[in-house]
Amino acid sequence: MKIYLYIIFILITNGLFAQYEGSIPTITSGYGANGSHPVSVISLTNDHWTSKDISIYYPTGTVSPIPTIFYSHAYGGNDTANQLETLNHLASKGYAVVFVPYRTFGVTIPERYLTLYDGFIKAGEILTSIIDTTRIGFYGHSFGAGATPGISYRLFTEKNWGSNGKFIYCSAPWYSFELGTTNLDNYPTDCKMITVLYDNDETNDHRMGMDIFNNIAINDSIKDCIIVKSDTISTYIYQADHTMPTQYNGNSEFNALDYYVTFRLLDALADYTFTGDLTAKDIALGNGSISQINMGGQLKQLTVTDTPSPIYPETLYQFTCGSTTNER
Repeated sequence: MKIYLYIIFILITNGLFAQYEGSIPTITSGYGANGSHPVSVISLTNDHWTSKDISIYYPTGTVSPIPTIFYSHAYGGNDTANQLETLNHLASKGYAVVFVPYRTFGVTIPERYLTLYDGFIKAGEILTSIIDTTRIGFYGHSFGAGATPGISYRLFTEKNWGSNGKFIYCSAPWYSFELGTTNLDNYPTDCKMITVLYDNDETNDHRMGMDIFNNIAINDSIKDCIIVKSDTISTYIYQADHTMPTQYNGNSEFNALDYYVTFRLLDALADYTFTGDLTAKDIALGNGSISQINMGGQLKQLTVTDTPSPIYPETLYQFTCGSTTNER
């Protein structure tokens, strides 16, 4: 088994890894701002794809287990560069982050799910001095967001992970498999949840994310569905589409939406989950509070609901909820 360590010391500056774009500056303090910790990365052999290691980002100098976020990437997004700013941001705030690549081609959906499941377990079992499996969150985008409810359910119920705090953050979900009505009905009710949908996403039908959100057993008081809208500021287009949460894809950008949506909401959700901080709850799960929907006073405010319903027809989307591919 290969384990090697290298260290990335991150300076808290704008756009250190990706080219930061747009006239709206980064968040410089509080939730959404980069943390003070330099970041280290450990790599573990991925048993299901030996040429693509598992990567664990964590605060340099960690000497005892810390809350950990397990990341499930989008279809084809198996390079950490696609989320490098987010991975480093979360680790700079004091969390460990586990990134497990799964194959895009030549494997089935169950095999991709197994790669994620086994990779998360491997990291949790080997890196016990860093990863606290009693305090965990799951963050997924697209295919990974669709996989997040089912994989997290298994780890919560089979391994008792998250006994001291748990959350899921699902960004633009694709189809969800290996879940079913029974698992949704029995999903742990103490798990916090945010589903984020992008108004100009024409890839994944919003109905898929709304379906899981509306039917999962989590109480409305600790879950919110959030809609992010595009905006234009000083001729720069802040595009809330399917590629928004990534920083390195050819048609995606790194800008204020990353800070005000992904970084800020994840920071607050994690802090509320692991410490019970009520200011954090008001930002992450504020049920439409001013603190939650405000986007720095320049970008369009977020739309928040506990009862999401679709606005656009299924024909808008590449992957429709009504497709026979959808197990639900």
